[in-house]
Amino acid sequence: MGIFGATNHRNRKLAAVFRDKPELVTALPEWMLPQKHIAAYQQMRDLAIVEIAGRDSVAAAVCAAEQNEYKNLLPVYAYTGTEYGQWQSVQEAVGRLARRLPQVRVHPLLIVGSPEFWRALNGRFIGDCVELFGRYSPCPGCHLYLHSVRVPLAKKLGNADIIAGERTSHNGAIKINQVKQALDFYSEALSFFGIRLNMPLAEIADGTEIEKILEMPWQQGKEQLCCSLSGNYKKCTGGTGMDIEPVMRYFHEFAGPVAIDVVTAYMAGQIPEHQKIASQVMSQCMNQK
Repeated sequence: MGIFGATNHRNRKLAAVFRDKPELVTALPEWMLPQKHIAAYQQMRDLAIVEIAGRDSVAAAVCAAEQNEYKNLLPVYAYTGTEYGQWQSVQEAVGRLARRLPQVRVHPLLIVGSPEFWRALNGRFIGDCVELFGRYSPCPGCHLYLHSVRVPLAKKLGNADIIAGERTSHNGAIKINQVKQALDFYSEALSFFGIRLNMPLAEIADGTEIEKILEMPWQQGKEQLCCSLSGNYKKCTGGTGMDIEPVMRYFHEFAGPVAIDVVTAYMAGQIPEHQKIASQVMSQCMNQK
């Protein structure tokens, strides 16, 4: 099989993983992440993991590479169970990153994910979260999941930094999962495991600045996978329907402890009992009301 045939074969296998969404956090298959690649990545002092999503994640990788002199970027897509759209958009995002940074080595795309981890934070205990915190949205917990689920891989590869495209404002639009307090919490959660969450776009509100960084046409929110729960916290008039107080209570009292226990189990070589861990934490929260 020639190089193009091998690449197409790998891409089809990646698409099948995205379709089936198995438990895939620590034991990535050999065809996706060969042992020899792990050993090589562990020796790289200029390696960073890139969270692949839409244009902001690619722009963040560009900024981070320029600011931190990363010479090796490892794109890692994480699935949640709520995405829909064309898988090819993820592959194209990686291609755009490679074309934008020809002086940097962009390594083959990896996929991680755990629908049960996502469900433990954002699905199973919605009723309890509403009762306990007053208001609830799955978006903050989803972003905590997206950052946390990459931590075991980052640790395995030598405490690699993780680059994310979080922004506190999008041309004045506020996302409840990307306010400064939320971004600070994500960073603190990953630092608990010794992993740096690099968010170079955090203070860039103007979308035209993102376009300048990318140096290519790419409309915001276009040419990427979509989420069926997108905008769930917004009122029908368009305004944000939640304030930050219930979000931070959700983080500190429930989601943060669950994420730490789950990631700790992964790093001990276990597949966590996600729902049992979350149920125990929620029961403690309820008992302290």
